[in-house]
Amino acid sequence: MNKIQLESKSDLVGAFASGLCMIHCLATPLIFISKACSAVCCSAAPVWWQSIDYLFVLVSGFAIYHVSKNSSNRLVRIGLYVSWVLLLFTVLMGSFFPLVLPESFMYVPSLSIVALHLYNYRYCRCDDDYCLNEAIG
Repeated sequence: MNKIQLESKSDLVGAFASGLCMIHCLATPLIFISKACSAVCCSAAPVWWQSIDYLFVLVSGFAIYHVSKNSSNRLVRIGLYVSWVLLLFTVLMGSFFPLVLPESFMYVPSLSIVALHLYNYRYCRCDDDYCLNEAIG
């Protein structure tokens, strides 16, 4: 698999990982509300479930890194990194200071990462070395 094919797959992997992250974030309250209704104690999310957030952040970070090397649009690259930093900040705040930010704040960077990956995949990919050199340089 050549470099261009790997870079284009990074957009799809990043969009998929961010989409799964959003589904994970949407499902978490429903799962634990139903659990809390059936049992009075232990309604907090287990550690293994919370660690999935970090897995999604890592996968999306690697995808953004690879996509940024091959995107022709500087604003898309910046938007991806800003969204990723906001997602990381939100996950860290949710783990260490859960009452400071509402959990729904995590949807904004997740959705923007999905949208930017899909936009980049459709409109901003470099398919040859000349485009790549012009985009980076």
